[in-house]
Order: sequence, then structure tokens, then C-alpha cells
Amino acid sequence: VQLQASGGGLVQAGGSLRLSCAASERTFSSYTMGWFRQAPGKEREFVASITWDGGSTQYADSMKGRFTIPRDNAKLAVYLEMNSLKPEDAAVYYCASRMTFAMSDSSSEYDYWGQGTLVTVSS
Repeated sequence: VQLQASGGGLVQAGGSLRLSCAASERTFSSYTMGWFRQAPGKEREFVASITWDGGSTQYADSMKGRFTIPRDNAKLAVYLEMNSLKPEDAAVYYCASRMTFAMSDSSSEYDYWGQGTLVTVSS
């Protein structure tokens, strides 16, 4: 499956941004989806994941209460809604899919990746 992330841009600290990830195949509805991010000089880190039916979600501790990960299987899309953004949230954000029903916070357990979209947060 091909994934295409979009929606990144420049936002002021405290602002909001919504990222989108579009999938190319209807098998998307069977996949667990995740968002990861990578800041310059840092390792890729887990942001959030959601099960195939949207019934369960998982968030990194620093994102809880600020980020949400809804999905729309009819539109073959998953989103990352980011609120109260901080300068330390600046990174390239990647969406990824996992061909199992279980969520995971490990990037090595995801099978397909989008190209990334850049989020810049000004202070």
C-alpha cells in the first residue's frame, strides 16, 4: 500500500495543525495505522497509533491530551490532529501502516511508510 502524508507547515506555538495520510488501497481499512516523527539529529519516535476500526488508540506520553488520531476508512485516510503545539513538536511527521490488528509504538513493526510532512513550530 502507498501512503502519502500531507498537511505540514509553519504554525505558531500554541496553535493547531491537522495532518492527513491518504492510502492507495482499500486494504487500508484492515491495517493498524501509526504516526511517527523525526526531528533533526534525533531518532524517529512514536506519536500515535489506531486500530483498523478506530476502536482503540495509543499515544506517546508527551502527546496525550494534545494530539488525536482519527481515521476514516471510507476515505482511506488517517489524520493527526495536533493542538497546543510546542517548538519541540517540530519534526518531519510520517504515517505508517501495520498489517496486523494490534497497535505498536515500535517503528520496526510497521510495514509501509509515507514520505513525511514537515511541521515547523515557531516560538
